[in-house]
Amino acid sequence: SHTDAPVALPNLMQVMWATVNRTSRSGKVMGPDERLTPLEALKTFTLCGAYQHFEEKTKGSIEPGKLADLVILDKNPLTVDPATINQIRVLETIKEGRTVYAAQ
Repeated sequence: SHTDAPVALPNLMQVMWATVNRTSRSGKVMGPDERLTPLEALKTFTLCGAYQHFEEKTKGSIEPGKLADLVILDKNPLTVDPATINQIRVLETIKEGRTVYAAQ
């Protein structure tokens, strides 16, 4: 999973939706065998992303000793209807334990 930023604005909930659903604008499913589950998609942004950047010792999962880089979402992407994942809003972004964004 990836974004085309800075060509398109980064919206990881939209990317997660596309990764899980693989649905075109016309509603056609493209490569149904290449769809990931919501949990697999979430791991691409967390555990796999940290591993790809050689940062798995400090990022990628929530555990003692790791940086507190995380987001608070208004819904759980693992339990909502997969078709609505792209409607999930980020309520707060925390970087190294400090809030750097809070929704109004």
